Amino acid sequence: MLEKTVRMNALFDFYQPLLTLKQQKYMELYFLDDFSLGEISETFDVSRQAVYDNIRRTEAMLEEYEEKLGLYQKYKERTKRYRQLRKYAEESSPSPGLMKTIDALEKLEEEGTK
Repeated sequence: MLEKTVRMNALFDFYQPLLTLKQQKYMELYFLDDFSLGEISETFDVSRQAVYDNIRRTEAMLEEYEEKLGLYQKYKERTKRYRQLRKYAEESSPSPGLMKTIDALEKLEEEGTK
């Protein structure tokens, strides 16, 4: 379950603007704030089943967006490559300019996911 939660949080980070406000709020409460289905249903005065259905449909949508666009997978691959690049650079007495460039790339990557 933790792995699924981590994945949904990551997909939500990338594709949140493509969701409706209600979908965004349900996902935030369920996955980020750890609300139960019952707590969300009370907050929005809807049935627990309605919340459950909305969250499941939204999960499917996020997975479909990722299948088509691959933003999260590409992010993971870039992050892996940045780690490799930093490791190789540190092993070979890098110039300060190279390390600054790597730092700048990593910072851009972090900003891009917020």
